[in-house]
Amino acid sequence: MNWQEVCNHPDLQNLPFKLELNEYGQIVMSPAKVYHSILQGEIAALLKSLRQEGKVLTECAIYTHKGTKVADVAWASPEIFTRIKLETECSVAPEVCVEILSSANTGREMEDKIMLYFSRGAKEVWLCDAAGNMTFHIPAEVVERSVLFPTFPQQVEY
Repeated sequence: MNWQEVCNHPDLQNLPFKLELNEYGQIVMSPAKVYHSILQGEIAALLKSLRQEGKVLTECAIYTHKGTKVADVAWASPEIFTRIKLETECSVAPEVCVEILSSANTGREMEDKIMLYFSRGAKEVWLCDAAGNMTFHIPAEVVERSVLFPTFPQQVEY
């Protein structure tokens, strides 16, 4: 399958979990727990409050060479947003891509996603664990704070 087919398939509408595609066009499903939804909303709200320009996106589908990956939260500059706003899946990654970790995520999976988001143009990839602790990645490095959002907290309260 491709992402457009997934989006249009009537049996895949309103599912209680996140869908992605792997590099073989197979659907990968991840159930979301309540903490995941709470953190997603809190991170999106914080991003919006810290920077008025640009757009905050949730469940942001991004085309990669290993299938369509879906960032839990993303932030796109006005320039990138203009480029992606009418696409079914982003041809380029927003500048910030955020993944909220679940117990099902493996370290290898997260390393792959970080690399894939950077390969599509992301400037930063953030990981948030179930307790709200943030790690900020720039290409080939983990940094103490976000470069694009230097006042974003290192722990998201909920």
